[in-house]
Parts: sequence; C-alpha cells; structure tokens
Amino acid sequence: MKISSKWVRKSVCAVAATLAANIAQAAPVAMETSGASSVLGVIPQAMAPHWARDGIDLQLITDQTLTKSLLKIGQGTLDTALVPPLAYNALSNGAGPYAGLGDKAVASSKNVRALFAIPGSPFHPIVWADSGIKTWADAEQKRIYIGPPAGAANRQLAALIKEGGLEENQYLPIKAPWGAATQGFQDGQYDVYIGAFGLGSQVLTELSLSRDMFLLSLPEDSVPPKGWGLRKVVIPAGTYAGQTNEEAVTSWGTVMMMAARKGLSDDVAYQLTKTYMEQREAVSKSNPVLSLLVTTEPFEEVNAPLHPGAVRYYKEVGIEIPEELLPPSE
Repeated sequence: MKISSKWVRKSVCAVAATLAANIAQAAPVAMETSGASSVLGVIPQAMAPHWARDGIDLQLITDQTLTKSLLKIGQGTLDTALVPPLAYNALSNGAGPYAGLGDKAVASSKNVRALFAIPGSPFHPIVWADSGIKTWADAEQKRIYIGPPAGAANRQLAALIKEGGLEENQYLPIKAPWGAATQGFQDGQYDVYIGAFGLGSQVLTELSLSRDMFLLSLPEDSVPPKGWGLRKVVIPAGTYAGQTNEEAVTSWGTVMMMAARKGLSDDVAYQLTKTYMEQREAVSKSNPVLSLLVTTEPFEEVNAPLHPGAVRYYKEVGIEIPEELLPPSE
C-alpha cells in the first residue's frame, strides 16, 4: 500500500496537536521537598516523568524546611510536600515549631490531607574505625551529632541514642544543618555522626574511601516508637567500601508522608497516588538508594486523614484503609 506524504504530514500534525493538548491540560502541582540530592529529593525527581505522562505537571522546589512546607499546605498556599508525621502532630497541637501560632496552627492542620507514605533515609550512626568506639556505651560523654537546630530529627535521634543505651545526660548533643554535617564530621566537630542517607549513598561511599568507618548498631530486636515517623532498617555489612562492620547493622530510618492541601482537586490527588503506587517498583530499580520504596506500606506512619482522591484509588484497587485515616465528613 502506498502512503502519501500528504497523509503523513497530516498524521504528524494530528499527533503534535494531541501532545500539545495533553501538555496544555496537564495539571500544575507545586511540591516542596528537602535537598535535591537527598532521598526525599531524588524520589519526586524520579517520579516526575511518570507523573508528567499521566497529566501531572510537577513544579518541584527543593532545599526546603519541611516543617515550613507543612504549614504552607495548611494555609492553602502549597499543593503538596513530603512532610514528617511528627511535624503534623505538632501542627495539630500547636506545639513545637508551631507553638507561637497557637489556635491558628491547629486550624491550619484541618486543611492537611495525606496521599501515601514515602520512605526517607536510614540513619547511619558513623564513627571512624580507629576511634575506639565500637558500641553505644563507648560513646558515653562523646560529642554526637543529632541533626539540625530545629526539626523532628532531634527527637528521633535522641530516641535512637536512648535505644542504644545512652540517656540524654550521658553525651554531648551537637546540632548543625544537614548540609554541613558531613564536613563537620570530617573536621572533627563530633565523635559520632548520625547521618540520614539512602542505602548505598555515594556520599558515604566516598567518605569511607577516604577513611575507614564503623557503624554503631542497635539491638537486633529494636523497634522504634510508633507514631514517630520511624521504621526499623538493616544496613548490610559491606554496604560501603570502607565500612569495617563484619555483621549487619540494625538502625532506624525515617518514614515521611506525601501531604496535600485539602482543596487540591480530587482528580489530581487520585492521579498522584495512582501513578506513584503503580510506578514505585520501576522507580526503585532506577537508583539503588531508592530500594526501600517497595518495602514501605502505603499507610505506614501516616497520621493525617487521607485525601478523598487518594481514598478513591485505594478503594478502586481493593486496599483496605484504616478507619482512622478516612477523611472527615464535610
């Protein structure tokens, strides 16, 4: 069969018009997350092409303070963000970083909805291999990095250290921004560096190549406190080239939730959830640090009511929703 060039030109024009229409119809969604190279930055970047294919025009803003991002969602000035469950607890009670807002914080929490749980980074309690520190007991009265000056990480890391056997009066807590933490450890500003990194992080691989390191382990049966946005994580021996552990290390890792403003379109919330759930396995294979994507349950540590659009997806595929996560009747 002979195909005329005129027909080809018309077909190409039709396809181009369809693509243009799809792009024009794409729903713009503003999303905030933490550092671009962190796990929480890499996940939405890796998901963006899949969301774009399904009609979501992601406008990702990185390097944000997530407690502030959550407040923006509550105030209706931001569509979505990856936020710590502990921050939502604080907002709901007008406590912590929101204490100065009082009733306004509590009111804004009513405008927050959840889509799904998303894995953050495992905590890596690092010491130099030649430091003489091999157990948490050895770190008594030592300087321990516990995260940025403000944020949920301070409480989480204090709980982790306590699980290791040290009370808060038995060590010297050091606070500094995440971005400066690795350099601070290299400069000798603290003896134990509890860093938040994806498994197999290139940053830690390079750090271990410069000098052998050792990871402190929690007891194997360690269970993080429920409702704190934490989960148990196992870091295999030999994960990093200069890691001297001979056995697997038990630690905790963060679990975040994808939060959305209540007024976000049901269709957009549905599509964000559907695409993530259907593509997370493929995305997890695209980057080794994203391996925990497929092991995180959709409601793990989620403590905000679900968005109706997300509820529609879960009911559609037969995923049972905990009653306490169903959105209130409004």
